[in-house]
Order: sequence, then C-alpha cells, then structure tokens
Amino acid sequence: MWIPTEHEKYGVVIASFRGTVPYGLSLEIGDTVQILEKCDGWYRGFALKNPNIKGIFPSSYVHLKNACVKNKGQFEMVFPTEDSVITEMTSTLRDWGTMWKQLYVRNEGDLFHRLWHIMNEILDLRRQVLVGHLTHDRMKDVKRHITARLDWGNEQLGLDLVPRKEYAMVDPEDISITELYRLMEHRHRKKDTPVQTSSHHLFVQMKSLMCSNLGEELEVIFSLFDSKENRPISERFFLRLNRNGLPKAPDKPERQCSLFVDLGSSELRRDIYITVHIIRIGRMGAGEKKNACSVQYRRPFGCAVLSIADLLTGETKDDLILKVYMCNTESEWYQIHENIIKKLNARYNLTGSNAGLAVSLQLLHGDIEQIRREYSSVFSHGVSITRKLGFSNIIMPGEMRNDLYITIERGEFEKGGKSVARNVEVTMFIVESSGQTLKDFISFGSGEPPASEYHSFVLYHNNSPRWSELLKLPIPVDKFRGAHIRFEFRHCSTKEKGEKKLFGFSFVPLMQEDGRTLPDGTHELIVHKCEENTNLQDTTRYLKLPFSKGILLGNNNQAMKATKESFWITSFLCSTKLTQNGDMLDLLKWRTHPDKITGCLSKLKEIDGSEIVKFLQDTLDTLFGILDENSQKYGSKVFDSLVHIINLLQDSKFHHFKPVMDTYIESHFAGALAYRDLIKVLKWYVDRITEAERQEHIQEVLKAQEYIFKYIVQSRRLFSLATGGQNEEEFRCCIQELFMSVRFFLSQESKGSGALSQSQAVFLSSFPAVYSELLKLFDVREVANLVQDTLGSLPTIMHVDDALQAVKLQCIGKTVESQLYTNPDSRYILLPVVLHHLHMHLQEQKDLIMCARILSNVFCLIKKNSSEKSVLEEIDVIVASLLDILLRTILEITSRPQPSGSTMRLQFQDVTGEFVACLLSLLRQMTDRHYQQLLDSFNTKEELRDFLLQIFTVFRILIRPEMFPKDWTVMRLVANNVIITTVLYLSDALRKNFLNENFDYKIWDSYFYLAVIFINQLCLQLEMFTPSKKKKVLEKYGDMRVTMGCEIFSMWQNLGEHKLHFIPALIGPFLEVTLIPQPDLRNVMIPIFHDMMDWEQRRSGNFKQVEAKLIDKLDSLMSEGKGDETYRELFNSILLKKIERETWRESGVSLIATVTRLMERLLDYRDCMKMGEVDGKKIGCTVSLLNFYKTELNKEEMYIRYIHKLYDLHLKAQNFTEAAYTLLLYDELLEWSDRPLREFLTYPMQTEWHRKEHLHLAIIQNFDRGKCWENGIILCRKIAEQYESYYDYRNLSKMRMMEASLYDKIMDQQRLEPEFFRVGFYGKKFPFFLRNKEFVCRGHDYERLEAFQQRMLNEFPHAIAMQHANQPDETIFQAEAQYLQIYAVTPIPESQEVLQREGVPDNIKSFYKVNHIWKFRYDRPFHKGTKDKENEFKSLWVERTSLYLVQSLPGISRWFEVEKREVVEMSPLENATEVLENKNQQLKTLISQCQTRQMQNINPLTMCLNGVIDAAVNGGVSRYQEAFFVKEYIFSHPEDGEKIARLRELMLEQAQILEFGLAVHEKFVPQDMRPLHKKLVDQFFVMKSSLGIQEFSACIQASPVHFPNGSPRVCRNSAPASMSPDGTRVIPRRSPLSYPAVNRYSSSSLSSQASAEVSNITGQSESSDEVFNMQPSPSTSSLSSTHSASPNVTSSAPSSARASPLLSDKHKHSRENSCLSPRERPCSAIYPTPVEPSQRLLFNHIGDGALPRSDPNLSAPEKAVNPTPSSWSLDSGKEAKNMSDSGKLISPPVPPRPTQTASPARHTTSVSPSPAGRSPLKGSMQSFTPSPVEYHSPGLISNSPVLSGSYSSGISSLSRCSTSETSGFENQVNEQSVAPGSGSGHSGSEEPVRKESKTPPPYSVYERTLRRPVPLPHSLSIPVTAEPPALPPKPLAARSGPLENGTRRTDPGPRPRPLPRKVSQL
Repeated sequence: MWIPTEHEKYGVVIASFRGTVPYGLSLEIGDTVQILEKCDGWYRGFALKNPNIKGIFPSSYVHLKNACVKNKGQFEMVFPTEDSVITEMTSTLRDWGTMWKQLYVRNEGDLFHRLWHIMNEILDLRRQVLVGHLTHDRMKDVKRHITARLDWGNEQLGLDLVPRKEYAMVDPEDISITELYRLMEHRHRKKDTPVQTSSHHLFVQMKSLMCSNLGEELEVIFSLFDSKENRPISERFFLRLNRNGLPKAPDKPERQCSLFVDLGSSELRRDIYITVHIIRIGRMGAGEKKNACSVQYRRPFGCAVLSIADLLTGETKDDLILKVYMCNTESEWYQIHENIIKKLNARYNLTGSNAGLAVSLQLLHGDIEQIRREYSSVFSHGVSITRKLGFSNIIMPGEMRNDLYITIERGEFEKGGKSVARNVEVTMFIVESSGQTLKDFISFGSGEPPASEYHSFVLYHNNSPRWSELLKLPIPVDKFRGAHIRFEFRHCSTKEKGEKKLFGFSFVPLMQEDGRTLPDGTHELIVHKCEENTNLQDTTRYLKLPFSKGILLGNNNQAMKATKESFWITSFLCSTKLTQNGDMLDLLKWRTHPDKITGCLSKLKEIDGSEIVKFLQDTLDTLFGILDENSQKYGSKVFDSLVHIINLLQDSKFHHFKPVMDTYIESHFAGALAYRDLIKVLKWYVDRITEAERQEHIQEVLKAQEYIFKYIVQSRRLFSLATGGQNEEEFRCCIQELFMSVRFFLSQESKGSGALSQSQAVFLSSFPAVYSELLKLFDVREVANLVQDTLGSLPTIMHVDDALQAVKLQCIGKTVESQLYTNPDSRYILLPVVLHHLHMHLQEQKDLIMCARILSNVFCLIKKNSSEKSVLEEIDVIVASLLDILLRTILEITSRPQPSGSTMRLQFQDVTGEFVACLLSLLRQMTDRHYQQLLDSFNTKEELRDFLLQIFTVFRILIRPEMFPKDWTVMRLVANNVIITTVLYLSDALRKNFLNENFDYKIWDSYFYLAVIFINQLCLQLEMFTPSKKKKVLEKYGDMRVTMGCEIFSMWQNLGEHKLHFIPALIGPFLEVTLIPQPDLRNVMIPIFHDMMDWEQRRSGNFKQVEAKLIDKLDSLMSEGKGDETYRELFNSILLKKIERETWRESGVSLIATVTRLMERLLDYRDCMKMGEVDGKKIGCTVSLLNFYKTELNKEEMYIRYIHKLYDLHLKAQNFTEAAYTLLLYDELLEWSDRPLREFLTYPMQTEWHRKEHLHLAIIQNFDRGKCWENGIILCRKIAEQYESYYDYRNLSKMRMMEASLYDKIMDQQRLEPEFFRVGFYGKKFPFFLRNKEFVCRGHDYERLEAFQQRMLNEFPHAIAMQHANQPDETIFQAEAQYLQIYAVTPIPESQEVLQREGVPDNIKSFYKVNHIWKFRYDRPFHKGTKDKENEFKSLWVERTSLYLVQSLPGISRWFEVEKREVVEMSPLENATEVLENKNQQLKTLISQCQTRQMQNINPLTMCLNGVIDAAVNGGVSRYQEAFFVKEYIFSHPEDGEKIARLRELMLEQAQILEFGLAVHEKFVPQDMRPLHKKLVDQFFVMKSSLGIQEFSACIQASPVHFPNGSPRVCRNSAPASMSPDGTRVIPRRSPLSYPAVNRYSSSSLSSQASAEVSNITGQSESSDEVFNMQPSPSTSSLSSTHSASPNVTSSAPSSARASPLLSDKHKHSRENSCLSPRERPCSAIYPTPVEPSQRLLFNHIGDGALPRSDPNLSAPEKAVNPTPSSWSLDSGKEAKNMSDSGKLISPPVPPRPTQTASPARHTTSVSPSPAGRSPLKGSMQSFTPSPVEYHSPGLISNSPVLSGSYSSGISSLSRCSTSETSGFENQVNEQSVAPGSGSGHSGSEEPVRKESKTPPPYSVYERTLRRPVPLPHSLSIPVTAEPPALPPKPLAARSGPLENGTRRTDPGPRPRPLPRKVSQL
C-alpha cells in the first residue's frame, strides 16, 4: 500500500533506472528526485528536471538527503537543507555540463579545457566540504575558492552574476533592492577592477654560480639598493656556496631562497636595483699556491646588478643569468654596485673567470598573509624573510622589534713601521656589562643563523679600507643596558705562517647613562693601539677610555696621539621599546622633575610620532597623571597634548594604533574626574570659535572630538561606578550646554572669511563618531533629539559654501550609517531632517553620488514586506518627500550625455544605478494604502497626468538594456517585478481619470509603449534560458510577459472608439509582442488585430492602413529572428475564426492570406540566411520574396531593399552576371530626370539622373566581370547617349573607349559554355518557395552533372536523390521528406540567326548558345513495339520533354522555375533525320575551322571523319537505308514520304561534306597520319557505293570559295529568290548541300510564336510543306555541333557567358506599352502590329515588319546583301577569280550602328525608286551559287517538299533578299538570266541590313501569360523612334565601286546617319 512519506522527501539517483516496469520513471545517475509516497522498497515521485512526469522507482537507487518542506500537501515544495554553496555548486555544474559539451562542438578548445580543469577543481573542493572535517577557517577558505571559480566560469560562459553574502547565494526577496544592488555592484567591481595592493614582495632563489675556475667557497649577499638616494633599503640575504658554486646546504631550502617583504608601491621604481656581492673565502691572492698559506680570508670576488624594472611586467624570471663584474682597483669595491649601475666602465670589468650567477626572481603582490595562502608551497618548503631597513610603512601595534643596524664603513690606519700598507681585518664582538661576549646576536643577513663574532673581508695593502658592510644586531632589550660593541683590528700576513696580528681596537656603548640609546648616524671611533698579546677580556681596563672622536674633542685633556687612527661606523636603531629621544624620557619621568612638566608638555608636539606610539600607553598615563595632579594649572596643556596624540593616530602610518588607544580607554584609563576638565576645555574652545581669527588649533580640537568624547564618557562611567551615579543632572547640564554652544557655532553663517565654515566642516566630519559614545550614557531618543537639533541648526542656504555643503551631506550619510539610525525609534526622529537635506541637494542636483549612497542606506534598513507600523509611517514620509524628486533626478541624470573618462563614466553609472535601486525599493515597499494616498494627493488632473507621464518615462529608462550590466539578470527581474506591480496599480488611475471626455492620447500612448517594451525585454524571454533557470524564474515571478499582455488587452478593450487614435501606430508594437514565442501571450494579443481591422473598416470602409503597417513591420521583425511557423498558423487560425461573422469577411480573408503568405516567405528567407555560405537556396529565397513584394504587395521600398540584398548575395558568390541583372531591376525603376532622391541604403542624397548613372556604371562593371560583354555594350551606348545629349564629351569618350574594350574582350577572351540542369524539389520538407516545383539551373564553370548533384545534396543534406527521370507521383509530393530529381538539359536558343550564319566567330556564337534561353530540352530514347535485334533504329523512338521557364537564363538568379512542360514523341525516322542534321553541322564547323586555321591541330576533324565514314561502312547510315528506304516501310508509312526524302537529302549532303572534308584533310594532314587518311578515302568510296552515289565530278561548278574565317569582309553564300518574268516560281535544281542553309535560315528568321505570326512575317501560305520548312521545331532549331551528342551531356561553358546585346526596340516596359493605343504601339513579338488583312499583304512584300534600313533612299533589293558564293573550296586563292567574274564585291552581313527606325514599306506602289539607268529587269543580286558540288537529280527535286516553296522563305535575314510570289513590285530575276559573270556594272557592296532580332531581351524579369519575354526595363528600353541593332556594332561595310585590274577598293565612303522615323509614319 502506498503511503505518503514523512521524512524521505528528497534524494539523488545513484544508479540509472530504465523505468521498464509499469508506471516506472526513467532516471539517470545524478538526477534529483522529490519523493511523494513509498511502498515495499519502492518510491513514487518525480525528477525535479521534469516535474510533470510522475512514476515509481526502487528506493535502493536513491540516496536520501535532508530537506525542508514548504506548503506541505498537494503543492509542497522541497528544498535540501545542505549548505547553500553545495546546492549552488551542484546546479551550476549541471548547467555547465551541457554548455561544456557545446564548447567542444563549436571547437572552442581553449575554453573547453580550462572549464574542464575548473570543474574538476570545484568537484574536488565540493568533496572536501561534504566530508565536513574542515576547520572553520579552512571551510571559509574553501568556500572562497569555490565561489571564485563559479564566478569565473559563469563569466566565461556568459551566465548571470550571482549576488552573494559571505559566499552564500542571496535571495533577492529577503533583502532590500538597494542592498541587492550593492552586492551585485561589489561583485561586478571585483570582476572588473582588480584591487590595487599597496604591499609587494620579491621572491629570490639562488640556483648556482657558474664559473670556470672556482675551487673556493663563496658568500653571496643579496640586497635592494636605491640608486636615487644611494643607500640600501633592505636587510641582506646571505648564503654560502660550496667549491662547485652550488648552495652549501641543499637540504635547507630556506638557506637558498628569500622573500624581500613589505616593499611599498613607491619602491617599485626603475631606480631600485637588486645588488649581489660575492665574497670568496680563501687565500689572499686568487692565484696563490695552495701551500702558501693555510689561513682563510674573506676576499672580494665580484658583483652583479639587476634593475627591479625588469620584474614589473609581472612575468616570473626563471633561470636568469647575471653577469658578475670585478672592480679594477680593490679600493673601489665599496661602491662597485654604484659604478655598474652608472655604467662607469673604466672602473670595473668582467671577472677573469667569466662568472655568471643563476637566480630565479618573482614579484608577488598583496599582504603577507595573502601571499602565505596563495603560495603555500613556497612557505611549506621554507623561505627566509628579508625585511626592509627600519619600520615598514605601517607600524602595527604589538610588533616587537629591537634591531640595531651597524654598517662597518671605513678606517684610517698608519703603516705601523711597515714599508707597505696593511691588510686590515675587522673583528666585531658584542660584550655585555659583565664582560661576557653575547652569543649569536650578530646577523650577517637572512638565510644564515646569527653568529657570535664577525670578520670583515680584507682589502690587500690598504691603510684606508672602505668596507660598507651592513650587519643586524637583534639584541634583547634586557641585554641592551651596559652592553657595548668591540671592534678589533688585525694585520693579515701573506707570509707562510699567515698569522693575523692585533694592532688596535675600538668600542662603542649601546646605551648612554641617561637611558638613551646610541643615536642614529655615523660615528667616528677612536682606534686604541694595543699589542698582539693584550688581554681585552677585562673590559674595565678600556671602558673608561673615550670611544668617540666627538667626545674627545670636548675633552682636550686626553692625549692627542690616539687621534691619528680612526674607524667609522653608522648605527641605526629600529626598536619598539627603546628611545633615543631625551624629551620623551623626561616626560615619562615627570615625577622626578616636576618643574620640567610645562616644558615637557610643550615639547611633546616636536617628538617624532613613532617615538610617541611606541610608548603610547605610558604617555597617556603620564598625561592623565599630570591632570589629576593639578588640573587647574595643566588642564589646558594636557588637553592640547591629548589632542595632538589623538590626531597623530589619524596619520595612515599610525592608523593601526587606534585599537591600542581604544583598549587603553576600555581597560587602563582610570581618570574618573577627567570628564569635568575635558568638557570645560572643549566648551571653552567651542565658545571661542566665532571670535577667534586663527582657527587651526580649534580645528585640531574639533578633529579629535571622537576620542575626547570617548574619554569623557569613560571618565563619567568610572565616576558613576565609584560614586553610585552622583551628579548625574550636573553632567547632563554640562553636555546640554556644550551642545548649545555647538548649535550656536553651527548656525553662524560665514561672513567673508572661510575659516568659520572650515571649522564647521571639521566638526561635522567627526561629529557622527560621537553618537555611539553618547548612547552609552543616554537614552536612544535623547541622543536622537540631540543629533536632530544639532543637524537642524545648520544653515539651509545652499549657495553658502559648496565644500561645507558636501561635508554636511557626508555627516548626514554617516548619521544614516551609524548605530543610532538603526533603531526604529531614533530613525523616526532623524528621518525628517535627513530627508530635508537630501531634498535640498537633489533639487539643486548637487553631490548626487553622496545622495545616492545615503538613500541606499536609508532603504537598506527597510526590509521587504515589513508591515510594522513604524516602517509604513516611514514609507509615508519618504513617498511624500522624495518620490517626485527621485523620478526627476533619474530623468535628469539619464538624459545627460555620459562623461568621457572611464572613471567618471563608472561613477555616473553607479549613481544612476543607486538612484534606480532606491526608487525600486520605495515602490516595492508601497502598499495599496500608499498608492491610494499618493494618487489622492494630486489636486488636479494635470498634476496626475504629469506624474504618470514621468513615472512611465522612468520605467522605460529602467527597462533599457544598458541600465544594468548584461549579466545582472537577477537585478533586472526584481526591477521588472516592481514595475509590473506599479503599472497594475496605476492603470486603474488611467482608466478612471483619462477615458471618455477626459481622454488623453499622450498618456495612453506612453502606457502602451511602456507595456510593449516591457514584454520585449531580453531578460524576460524565458525560452532562451536554461531549463533550471527558467524553472526558478517561473516559480518566483511567473511569466510577467503574459501578465502584462493581459493588462494591455484589458486596457485596449476599455478604449472603445478611442482605439482609432492608435491605428495604425500600435500595429507594429503589438505585432512585435505577438511574435514572442509564448502561446498564452499570442492568444491574448492576436485578437487585437481583428479589433483594429474592425475599427478601421468602420472609419474608412477598408483596412489598407492596417495591411500596410502589418506588412512593413513583419519584414523588419522577422528578419531580426522573431516569429516562427507556429505563429503563422496561429495568426491565420485565430483571425480567420474572428472574422467569420463580419460583413467585411472577404477582404479580411484576403488580408490574412496575404500576410500569411508573406510570413511563409519571410520564414523561409530567415532560415536560408542562417546558413554560412551563399548558396542557391539563399538566392532563390530572396528572389521569391523580392517578386512577392513587387507583384503581390507592390511595396516598392521593400522591393528595392531586397534587390540590394540579392545583389550582395550574388557578389559574395561571384555571380557577377546575375548581380548585374539584379541591379537592373532597381535601374529600371528610375528615369533620366533631375528629380532629387533622398539618402537610401548606401546611396547618398542625389538626383535621379546621377543615381541611374551610378547604377549603369555598376551594372556594366558586373557584366564585364561576368564576361557578359554584349549586355554591357548596350548599356554603354545608352549612357553614352545621355553624355552626348549633355555635351559631356569627357565621359562620352571614356564610355566609347569602354565600349570598344568590351568588343575586344568578346573577340580575344575565352568564354566557357555552362551546362544546364533541371532540378525537381519534391516533398513537404522543402521551403515554401521550392516545395513540389521544378527549376532549371545554370551550372558553374566546369561543373558537370555529378558535381552539380553533389553540390545540391550538400545544400540539402537531408534530401534523397531520385535515380530516375520520370515524373514523381502524388505520394512523393505529399511525403514528409525531401526528394531531389536532377538531370542535365539542353538549352534551345530562341533565335538561331547568329548561330547559323557562316563565318561568325565562335567567340560570338558561344554567347548566343547559352544566353536568353527560355526553353530547354531533355530526350529520353525508348523502343516502341518489338525491338529489331538486327537494326534497332527501326523501333528507336525519342521522348522529348521541352521545359519553358518563367524567365530566361541567365537572369536575376542562377535558376528559374519551370512554367510549362511539353512532351512529344519523335518517331525513329525523325530521330534519324535530326542525328544526321547535327552530325552534318558538326562536320561543316570542323572543316570551316580547319580551313581558316582556327584549329591548332587536325585531330578533331580526323576523329570526326573517321567516326562518320567508319560507321557508315560498318553499318551507320546504311542502317537508316535498311530501316526507312525499304518498300515495306514506305508503303506502311505513306505520310512519311517527305521525311524520307529529307533523310535521303541529308545522307547525300553528308557524302558531299565528307568528300570536301577529305579534300581539306588531305591538304593539312601530317605525314605520319597519311596511312589513316588513305584508309578514310578508301572507306569513303565504299560508303558512296553503298549509298548508290557514283560520281560527283560532273556536277561540280567551277566557283570554289574558301570557308569564311570570321572576318567582317568575307563573302558568304546566300539563296536569292529565283522568279520567272511572269511572276511564277521557277524551281532551280539544287544540291542537297544547300538545303541545310535554307532550312537553318528559315528557322532562325522566325520567332517561336504561333504559325500564324510566322506566316505574317514570311508571307507564305500555311501549307504543311512550308510550315515544316519554317517552324523552329526541335529537330531544326539547333544545328550546332554541341548538341549532336546525347541531350543529357552538354558542353561546358563559362558561367559568365550570359547576356546578349541583341536588344530590340520592341521590348518596352509593360507600364509604357499598356498606355499606348494600338496605332502607337511599337511592333514587337509581344505586341504584333495590328494591321488589316489588306495591309498585311503590303508588309509581306518586304518580308519583315520593321526592317532597319541604312539608307532610306535604297530599295529593298538594293539594300540586300549580295548572296555569298558557296564556301566549299579547297583553295582560297580561287576567291578572286570568282569575284572578278561576278563583277561585284560581296558585302558581309555586318549589322549597322544603332540606326533609327525605318518604315517597313516606304512606298506602296514601288519598293524603292531605282537609280536612273538601272535596268528594271536586273536585280542587285548575284545568282545563287549553291555549292562546288552541285548535284542535279530530278528524282530528288520531285521528292523534296522543301522545294515546293520559294527560296525567299528560307533565306536568312542576313541577306534580306526574300520576295513574295504575290509581289508584283519586286525585280523579278530568273536564275538563268543572272550568270556568274553578269551584273558587273552595279555596286555590290551595299550596306547590309538585318531582320529584327527575335532574341529575347536579356533583362526579362516579370512573368507574362501569353509570351515569355517580358517588357524591357526602363533603363534599357529604347525610345519608340529607335531600332536597336541585332548585334554589337561593327565597322560599316564599304560601298565598293567597279573593280579594276582585279583589285578591290577598300576605302569606304562616309554614310549619312538616317533620321529617326516615328511609329505613326510606318
């Protein structure tokens, strides 16, 4: 049976549980669980990480922990009772664990490893805490370490700052907000600014001395030296090295390393040096023999120096090698370190042994205790401490020191009868009064134990030696008296004996007879001579002698002979017990000399402070003893001395002695009567303040008042104890009188002099310290009243003295911080005076930092939820006094510009933060009653309105992100909680006072604005928090966004008709709120949009404003990352449901649908933009959105923004052509006008003309970079026209040069042809703009199908590639997956004109093959019926899929959607025909290239010929014969007669081409390939015989012309119209070789429109024959060799080969064309010329709707290009013969410059007036010479359907000689009448004209329904009067005259530019 648990409430899972049993709860190790019930070894409960799921689990899997339960019962909450630091550690480590793994994923290795290390440390420390064996101090230490690491980790991971008090987390609800702010600020400061330590320590470790020839022991002495003052500043660190240069005592680390302690910040200077002196112990001379002398001497060895500046960088200097130097002369040894520092090179040099000293140095910062903790390893191993010389900067009480420092300076000695100077050694002993030598009190330095005697080093042959050796004598005080130091001088012999002979001594007593010690300074001692055997043990014999020259000079009786030799020492005493000051001793011994008391008291001020504090207690006893003795006589003097001592302790050096004085007052002071005198003297001084001129002494007294009152109070307590409380009233009266004097003095205003105000300031600064003393004797209320009266007496005028005002405020501040203020009774008395002063200062905006601090302290004492009556009353007072001024202050300081200095800025932020915390504290304390009182206190509505506006503005400021540091989430949540509570209170006031007739827009707007930015705060977006943090916030505060959202909705509903004021202004803000991913908030707020639509509908009959605003804001908000798919669905469903019953339902549904669709696109766009690299998905998505804004929303500004976003994406991806097309979209919106445009995006303010110019130049640059030069040329012309119209010839010149450079690039640079791929995106998982759609994509350079497929799979990593090309079924469309179907497709150029012209260079053709492509083709071969194994061609059908795009490629994207697909099946015969056509075209191209030397080697032609001939011999073409030329097939397929004939023609044509190809091949084939060529010729004859062709020679005409080489002046063959004189058609016999040209030209001269239009243009009847001949069917539209292979494999091309300059005037922008009447519209493929049937015939005579004519005076035949002779020739030299025969120079098909439009028919009666003398029967054309191999076959002619129509229908627009059989006006020419040699009298070089291009415009963007090409953008649309060129302009063809002597005239005459003609003239 399950029973509720009593004690088992909380546990931790110690083993993972799968939860496989019924109702089992799955648990992981480490989870915390709350237990509800138990039963037989099982618990029922839930994991705290997911409290909604409850279940059962075994009790053995859980470790129970102690916990406390709140709200026992159903909703109980359990908290572990463990240490809060442990709880925090556990939860923090859990949060870190997740983030730590993310660091690894994000590859942040450094932080990953550091955090791992810290986490392990914390876990280790946690174990120590949990074990519970730590001492209290150690526990504190561990917690400090833990919190430091937690804070570090939180900061690194960007988590919140945790407020702590004594290492434990603080609940913000338990403390006031001001206190919380201080805790946060303290932790923030700690994090930001490291505390500057004033104490520093230098760690020195000696490693070794590296030297080549040591062999002697060494002493190394370190010390710190101040080169500025030329003195040592530290004691010495002394260590001994063995003969190898290593430390002598390796087992004692303290002998090898030392810590130089207590260095002040002033000592970390560049001129502080570490000096190292090295002394060797051994023979006198370094090179002496070993047996010369057995005595060891201390001798100088070397010195090293290092500046401490090298350590200031903070780095540890390990293994530093210091160079060791030696002085040149030993007499300089005492100052060698100074010489090295000063770099006096002449006085020292490197030691002979080239020694180096290896040391390790480190500078440590902080007090010594902190260093001990942080570097415990150093101290645990042992380290010697080296002190500073003398006392440290701060003298600590209780510090026991009695150190006498003696420096052995120098000596002056006589020769002593020797011929050379002595080798003097000094030996020092300390001798006590008994004559015994004191043992172990001479210290050579730290690191070496003290010794009993000292031996100086010896300087060789020197009678004036200078040693400068410093020694420390730590002699106990009790040994000091009577002790003296004796110095013995010996001469050290260098002879074999090496004896040391005594020759003199000196001594000096340590203490004088009067008790003073040896004074500091240098002493010149007398050297007393003595013999070697003199016994100095008997001290009485010499102590009576004089010891110092100073004494000797005063006593002339002594023999002068003793004064010749002298010895100097310097002494310095550092003692806390002994003094050298006589005045101090006199004062302490005042009873022995009563007459000297007055003098001693006067001299006290002159005694050094350190001497006074050493004897502080004795001095104080002395003073109060004197006062007791005779208060009348010495009262004032003693008082002054006491004031001097008290003020001495204010000095930072002696600050630490205050506790000594406090202890003295508490424990040792015994002056029970002193209070009377002290009060009396103090009052006397106070009364004199106002009259006294000099205030300095009085100010000293006032400064000391704290301790004076301490003495008064203690004295009074002692008196009361002794007398049982006598004279109480008298004492009270004295105090009252004293304070009356004080009040009087404070109330005085300073007149002129500032001395009085200074005294007032001094009093106020020390007055608050008196409160605690007064409380020891008086009741709290009495003291409070006393203080209130005193502070109340201050003058209230603010401008009196700023310095005094500041001090006054500081006094108020100290009062608030004092113990007196903490008592509620006294607080209520003091609060009014405190608030009064604060109010004054805040009103003047002065001393804000101090005001903030005081206010913070005021609120720190008022705890939250304190419902005590006193607290409520205090809040009343504060609200009445300060709320208004507090709001104003916050507004004032936040509106000021922030100061520039970092320190000032910090202060500025601090003061703002503190005031904010104070305001929040006050508002949190306010109850309903307070709010009611506040609102009632406003007399008018105006006042209330101002207050509400003010508080709403302040709240908006508090919500700003910069108000608190970003990691102060705790503070922000508290602030938000207070704000929302206050807003809920104030919204009632808003409803009651400012609705209906009192409606105030401004205040309501302020309210809504505040509410919106409140909800949008980053710190309230719980979705971004970790689960644990989110849970904590929800438990404590709930979701404040929902609360505020409900309040917004409620207030909105109350507005009624006033809602109209906020439409559309509030749409954006409310939309932003609804985008927050909080379902409840969305459900509350979305219905407001319905309300807005409803009110807008009522007002204006529509809701256009709502729609516009919604759409504008959606874009900006969603691009910021707001909103999601759920929101889109919710928005849609809620609003659709709301508008169901509305009358305006239809328009509402439309709006909602539009907005929803926009959201879909925006969400897709945002998701795509999250990707790192630019890919097709991003571009496609942007295109989709851009088109949506243009077509559906008509939002021009958004449209332009996205144009530029797309442009940037293209540039980033290096899609330069697409970038240019994209920028054209913006360009087309602009006109060439002077309209000024505002600054927009990156464009400055400029005119429309200049912006359009800028865009043009940018577009040209991108077309250039994308190798789309043809498009760039058109734009160059366009902008050149503008420059020309403005006579800006400089820029015009540049533009023409740029245009020329683009032509050069077309001819010179290589362009690759890209491949195209069809991609289908199937399945619901694709973004909206791709889902279940198919696209054609233009591949990158060199990108093949496999690479493209891989790229697409990388872009869509979850997609599945489909392995077949069949259309997918519905299940794939609806699948919750992504399917990609990819295959290559073949581009079908719409216009074949350029591609099929002979002689046009491939560089130019390549552009037209792959640019402006709307249509693509994909062929799938299959067998229908039974497959013939012998000949599979019989049943090989082809399924041809044609795809039509919405826009042509290339365009603004690399891929466009397929708009329409057509599937047709091609029969085996049609398939065979097309294969042959393609192969023939390939062969012709290769032969042409070979002939014109465009080919580097002949291999491609060889391979192609071999492939065709070999296949034909071994099957190939013969298979076609077997399949389709047999009787069975012909009889069974009677409808295929024409097709069979066509196939036969192609086969024969192929034979002719092969024959000619072999002839060319023979000419160029290299020698080693001759056998192959011979084989090919042999096989060709076999092939001919198999085809039934016997011989061609009889048919060949002698007019061979070489293949064209692409030059503009090469003759080309064309097909003229051959007509009989009576108008009927004459059909000449033709070689099949000419048919492809006819067919090619016919197809290229037609657009792919309906056949009716074709018929109109060509003037042919729509018989099936003609339609077959002319329609650009798939089989004839592309004959280039590149498509002869399988359609799935297309040749590669550059991605940059993209655009065409073939722009025509037809394609105007749709806006423009739609405005034209039918008569005014330009003729175009989109707008066919509307003509009557009768007129149509007239147009047909000419052959095209609008032919550009170069010369309006020429007739159509005259303008035509003369037909090109056949280009099949083996010898280019024969060309001249043919030309001279024909008598004409054939003009090349060169397009004109952009000519003006000419009328399609100038005259109706005659095509053109013929020049006089010209025969009407003679045309300006040569006869059509089809081929060098003319083949006449009646059978072929009769079977050929192609010949049933006139040649004019098939003639290319390059020749322009087509005529109509119905035309009676044309010059009719019979083929027979125009012989090859005739017509020589006419000029044959007429300017070529060309038919209007059917190439679609390069910049087509918008979709059209009937016709895919769309109107041209403004930027590229050409005026109605102009006709654009089909090709980029080339040099005008020369008009040639008759040729003489076979020469050609190449100098063309100038041609007039035709005038523009209007459409109306057509």
